[in-house]
Amino acid sequence: MVKIKGLDSLQRQLKDASRALEALDGELGTVRFDPHDPSSIEAAIQQISHIIDEKVGGYSSNPIIGPLAEEMKENYRESIIQKAAETRLKGDD
Repeated sequence: MVKIKGLDSLQRQLKDASRALEALDGELGTVRFDPHDPSSIEAAIQQISHIIDEKVGGYSSNPIIGPLAEEMKENYRESIIQKAAETRLKGDD
């Protein structure tokens, strides 16, 4: 008989990951910022990071969700910076 160790842990991680992904599904929230104000841009980045942290809650230590949440934060950070730069280049407010 072969016994596989760690399967219970993996199943628990997958179940938790599923719950966290459900929380992240759909619209996360809205952030607004002044593209000409670096502190406003940074505040928007911090706000979206906080929103993601709230959504994943206690699942951030999950080996599936933790890295995914960090990747999402980085993607949103880059998106905010890009949108601010594009707006400044266009000369729009």
